[in-house]
Amino acid sequence: MSKYKSLRSERAGFSVLVEKKTVWITLILLILCAAVMVISTGLGSKWISPMSVIKVLMGEGEPMHQVIVEKLRLPRVITAVLVGASLAVAGAVLQGIIRNPLASPDVAGITEGASFGAVLFIFLFGGTVPIHWMPLASILGAIVVTGLLYVLSWKKGVDPLKLVLIGIGLSAAIKSVSYMLIIAGPMQLAERSLTFMTGSIYGVSMDKDVLTLLPWTAVLLGLTWLQARSVNIQALGDDVAQSAGARVQRQRLVLIALSVALAGAAVAIGGAIAFIGLMAPHMARKLVGSSFGSVLPVSALLGALILLLADLAARTLFLPRDVPAGVLTAAIGAPFFMYLLYRNRNRN
Repeated sequence: MSKYKSLRSERAGFSVLVEKKTVWITLILLILCAAVMVISTGLGSKWISPMSVIKVLMGEGEPMHQVIVEKLRLPRVITAVLVGASLAVAGAVLQGIIRNPLASPDVAGITEGASFGAVLFIFLFGGTVPIHWMPLASILGAIVVTGLLYVLSWKKGVDPLKLVLIGIGLSAAIKSVSYMLIIAGPMQLAERSLTFMTGSIYGVSMDKDVLTLLPWTAVLLGLTWLQARSVNIQALGDDVAQSAGARVQRQRLVLIALSVALAGAAVAIGGAIAFIGLMAPHMARKLVGSSFGSVLPVSALLGALILLLADLAARTLFLPRDVPAGVLTAAIGAPFFMYLLYRNRNRN
């Protein structure tokens, strides 16, 4: 019996080979993610049991529980899932097409570019333009930085290590400009802008944030999954991909655009949350191998879990203070990045 299952659609023009083990791992992660969502919704300064949370989600439960769950905690939990999944998939795409284990939206400077776009949006239009336009501003910021990164690292092709090093430098430069805008802007906008610089999903709402991010995430994740075969071909190298009939540069441009859009939309709501796009794809490949059709859903669920757990720890371990989730993901991700850098250097 074959251990692979082919998922294909001639009308949509895609074909994905998925290992059956991936299906089981995905189901386990889905159940784990749902359980963490319920537990996270119940934990806080006031404890709400999982059964009470489920009752509220089913339209029942005590009125006070309904207010806490629906207005305060559930939007934050859903936002963590959407932001974590988007950043993880964006990182998986970058690592696949660049063929560099160190690639991720934050390391390459894309996250900082998206954050700058959001800060500039707040600085120029704070309070006058609906927040629904903020993901577009973040995506535009990420596109500009990605264009610069691509141009500066190009020399008869994109050198993977050069791209990472230039991305780190660009990230630092853009962060400095963002802080200058925060200092120059009105005081009432400084706190909101700093949220994007540190990465936090504190104070999100269902109407303004979840419903703004949800369509972006759903559409972009779907489009990215349709490109799974292209990522697998790109991972073989340009020469092999071209010999297989792939239009390498066009496919690469589409995939980079999807990665940038995912990171930009996530940063618009969650801020510059670091290292999820680096860690989740590595964990996914350890579980299901390198096929992108398998890596993508597992990366998305692992990214959601990482941010769910980071945000849960950030808002419960330091009560009454609410620490930004980005602080915890950076504390975990920085040693992980150094380990990968050390391992990659030894291999070369």
